Amino acid sequence: MADFYQTGVVTTLHRFASGSDDRAETELASYAASRPVALALPALYSEFEHPAMRGIANELRGQRFLSRIVVALGRANEAQYHHARSFFEDFETPVAFLQVDHPGIAALLRSLEKKGLRVGDAGKGRACWLAAGYLLALGGFHAIAFHDCDIRNYRRSLVARLCSPLAHPGLDFEYAKGYYARVANQLYGRVTRLFFTPLVRALRELEPGGGFFEYLDSFRYALAGEFAMTSALARSSSFGAGWALEVGSLAEAWRHAGARRVCQIDISDNYEHKHQELSPADAGKGLRRMSAEIARALLDSAAAERIALTPAAQRVLEERYLRLAREAVRRYEADALCNGLSFDRHAEESAVEAFRLSLREACAAETPGCEGLPPWSRVLSAAPHFFDRLLDAVAATDPHRTTSAPGWCVEEAAAAAAVQ
Repeated sequence: MADFYQTGVVTTLHRFASGSDDRAETELASYAASRPVALALPALYSEFEHPAMRGIANELRGQRFLSRIVVALGRANEAQYHHARSFFEDFETPVAFLQVDHPGIAALLRSLEKKGLRVGDAGKGRACWLAAGYLLALGGFHAIAFHDCDIRNYRRSLVARLCSPLAHPGLDFEYAKGYYARVANQLYGRVTRLFFTPLVRALRELEPGGGFFEYLDSFRYALAGEFAMTSALARSSSFGAGWALEVGSLAEAWRHAGARRVCQIDISDNYEHKHQELSPADAGKGLRRMSAEIARALLDSAAAERIALTPAAQRVLEERYLRLAREAVRRYEADALCNGLSFDRHAEESAVEAFRLSLREACAAETPGCEGLPPWSRVLSAAPHFFDRLLDAVAATDPHRTTSAPGWCVEEAAAAAAVQ
């Protein structure tokens, strides 16, 4: 089902041959000595109660191309932590658990807030940010990959392919975004198909001379949770909070690396994970919440690109979005019918109307969207010993660790212990 076309301003790396997955693993293992890569897994404990997480752990147990795995675990008590930890027993690759809700970690985050650094709310964005900080603190990794933990048809080749453009010594990419199909008996990926892409194209028409939104429009699955970046880029990048994480990471790659050093890579024939409800009447749940946060992130990006969204321009943007989204419904209906898939046009049109409300609410908001988590370069400028403290905090909360760090001062250790 592969093609060979290069569209947009971002390099597309296709999956031409069935044997390319095995080759990606072998080559990545051969690069490990000179260009080691690490994997960060942001996960809630609830994900360890579903079969997908067991499948991910079993697949990763057999790999030989990762130098380190860190699980950023949220919403877990002590017993749940130990149960989650058991999924990664007998791994040859060192696995660390970073308990993002642990009092010791909370104490470190409060110390940053006292220095005027916003650390955001608990969620995937902060989990990825903390995992990146931990791996940067360990040091020695050329690249860091991230992926979701609800993938039902997971294969370790997914992460091998995702990392290969960054680890290959003959390439100079700094950021890689995974893409794949979201198809079963019907088309999924409604937020991407019916909201993100039409809205980006509507914003692109308002962008003088092209640029950022042309770049966003080049991605086949911009909202995929699977991405990788070099450690240098991870150190200098802000991490978006909530559903703005994916948009924010693409924006940071654009600003710090440029489109030429960004790629997208086909990492799976198909991709199956949990599906969220639309929740059209509740902006705080499901796809309505997701689309609202993505809308805010895109409008923030428009402001950063000096696109003036006056009230009149906002009305034009909404009307243009609606027209492009309805055209997308027509196109996807044709695609589904020609492939023998079921297609509920009413449900698709209803999703467009719900997403339109998200856009309207984002335009009307008086406050800016989700503020990104600070780059680690800025954190270290404000708190030069923070990495040592983070390593010690993880070591204290993860007794199965394989690597610790130099201790920090007795007073700081006592302060952290006091809040545990």
